[in-house]
Amino acid sequence: MASLRDIKTRITSTQKTKQITKAMQMVSASKLNKAELNAKSFVPYSEKLQEVVASIANSGEEAEHPMLKAREVKKTAYFVITSDRGLAGAYNSSILRAVYRTIQEKHQSEDEYTVIVAGRVGRDFFKKRGIPVTKEITGLPDQPNFADIKDLTAETVQLYIDEEIDELIVYFNHYISAISQEVTAKQLLPLTNLDEGANKSSSMYEYEPNQEEILNVLLPQYAESLIYGALLDSKASEHASRMTAMQSATDNASDLIDDLSLQYNRARQAAITQEITEIVGGVAALE
Repeated sequence: MASLRDIKTRITSTQKTKQITKAMQMVSASKLNKAELNAKSFVPYSEKLQEVVASIANSGEEAEHPMLKAREVKKTAYFVITSDRGLAGAYNSSILRAVYRTIQEKHQSEDEYTVIVAGRVGRDFFKKRGIPVTKEITGLPDQPNFADIKDLTAETVQLYIDEEIDELIVYFNHYISAISQEVTAKQLLPLTNLDEGANKSSSMYEYEPNQEEILNVLLPQYAESLIYGALLDSKASEHASRMTAMQSATDNASDLIDDLSLQYNRARQAAITQEITEIVGGVAALE
């Protein structure tokens, strides 16, 4: 049985841990509010850009672009968004497990796929398993701007334009609520779902100089914006997952402190009872 000193030491240690997890929970809750606002604020811009691009692509005139055409898939790129730090529950493990399972099921050779990863956890995971990582970025801020990821998104889209890859799929945690996030796989390239934007639009546009030149500018920007939107969504999920994980850790620490306090009181009561018994026995012996 543990001594009173050992139990007291564990109580003190657990109380300190609880203070840390409680502080981390509050920090994550604060970051979540800003990240959720960023993700929601980006949606109108993305939808309007999709509307304009869809209007041009479906105008009926000859406006062609390689990003709009599906081709035989010889090589797939997976854009995987993870975090730089742990202590976020199943945020990283669930998405990495989904990507790894997809790679194992769909591909027989490393020539058939590559990975583009955002986040130190994802990068270390893939490199440890010998999975080819074409591009990577780490150290993104908690509230990223488009400038923070612009180079990576531009290079990723250029891979498709140059036909180095034939398909681009992004894996990220979609933010539903503070307690619910969903692993999502979304095909970004080729852009074959623009009709959704066209159906929403009733606006008429005039194009200068012509549709093809406008598409050459807008389509890469649109694809890059989709990646950035997924990053914002994923960041909100990260902060929500970390907040939930730290809240659970805090609650567990409280339960452990209660159990240890009960053990401490019982052990202390037993020690006092033992001392009283010894005193009474000693007095009886003197009589």
